[in-house]
Amino acid sequence: MTPDEKKQQVAKAALEYVVEDTIIGIGTGSTANYFIDALASIKHKIEGTVASSNATAERLKSHGIPVLDINGVDEISVYLDGADESNRYLHLIKGGGGALTREKIVAAVSKRFVCIADDSKLVDVLGKFPLPIEVIPMARSYVARQLVKLGGKPVWRDGFTTDNGNVILDVHNLQITEPVKFEKELNEITGVVTNGLFATRRADVLLLGSDDGVKVLD
Repeated sequence: MTPDEKKQQVAKAALEYVVEDTIIGIGTGSTANYFIDALASIKHKIEGTVASSNATAERLKSHGIPVLDINGVDEISVYLDGADESNRYLHLIKGGGGALTREKIVAAVSKRFVCIADDSKLVDVLGKFPLPIEVIPMARSYVARQLVKLGGKPVWRDGFTTDNGNVILDVHNLQITEPVKFEKELNEITGVVTNGLFATRRADVLLLGSDDGVKVLD
């Protein structure tokens, strides 16, 4: 199976985790897009959605799926989103699409976080995929210098602005053996909005599309 076929496979399988008559959270990226397309077939069964990016909101609306403001929502039953990497403890790297801050907010509000990905995203040690960090623009150079001190090689995602009006530094050359500790350490750098490690709030379930069907890790 191709990577796209695996993403479609796992996106359809994730429909089983949708809680009827509730509000669900939807992530950003190619796998999330396949899930949105699949969700359209059961849109009448949910109360509405909260989107983690403007792009996701537009795709949901194009299918006639209601999108709600998270500030008016007390609880999200389940958050469904992809990942750029996951270890076997369901700690994730996310943010390849640049929506990491809003994704973290939606995940924080959600009772359950179901991550959907193809099996190539499962790794032993996080860090081969460059870790995205959202940064206040005036702090970009300062934050980059601090990241170098931590052993990283930050690269400015030039020409890209987040939905929040900030910039992204993609940090290469990392081997993240203590994701929870490193996530907190990065967030203490002045000027960092958030980073793409989802370790403090990890996934509750990981669905992996593969040639042998959908594998479930929890």
